[in-house]
Amino acid sequence: MLKVFIGYDKNETVARHVLAHSIERRCSIPVSITALRLEQLPMTRERNPLQSTDFAFSRFLVPWLCDYEGIGVFLDCDMLCRTDIAQIMDEISPWVAVSVVKHNYAPRPEDKFLGQPQTIYAKKNWSSVMVFNNTRCQSLTPEYVNRASGLELHQFKWLDNDAEIGSLDPSWNHLVGEYKRNAQAKIVHYTLGTPCFKKYSECEYAQEWRDELTDMLSYNKIGEFNRQDREAA
Repeated sequence: MLKVFIGYDKNETVARHVLAHSIERRCSIPVSITALRLEQLPMTRERNPLQSTDFAFSRFLVPWLCDYEGIGVFLDCDMLCRTDIAQIMDEISPWVAVSVVKHNYAPRPEDKFLGQPQTIYAKKNWSSVMVFNNTRCQSLTPEYVNRASGLELHQFKWLDNDAEIGSLDPSWNHLVGEYKRNAQAKIVHYTLGTPCFKKYSECEYAQEWRDELTDMLSYNKIGEFNRQDREAA
């Protein structure tokens, strides 16, 4: 079973559900999807004013949640999975602690969704998709995650060196609005804002996101199932 963890923020609840749905309906193997809700986790640190989401730090608890065994995949909630996420396992090495898309770009100097500040730092967005080799991430205890600085965590300073960071193909974390459109993108990341917000409702891949939302709600399917049940009765 593939264990996937999605960041949870109350402002993007619908985004988290759409992402989970996009994963579940395309995955070729059993998949367990867990929302990282702060009230269910041993997070004691106060929210940083520069922290744009509730899951800025909780993502680093994935190895602990997996008892430091096997593989754990973390995804930001503002994403859409367009392929079989199980295929991401084909790209990871057993000799690294974590695998990421190693973005090398300068974010647009503008506010993100809901007026959140756009912070710029080395390894920006590397931690938005992470495949943890949990046995090699035992330094990520709740105690450490609660006291470490944001840069320590997001710049992977909890590892001995960068050689422990493996590379994923960029298609696994395609930054909408930052990169040129890629028809082969496997996971699109609405890093500037999810299409559920009016400001980003017409961004690239927005219609795909709305189609996924419609499929998740499945009004027509539910009506058809109810009709069939009544006829069968």
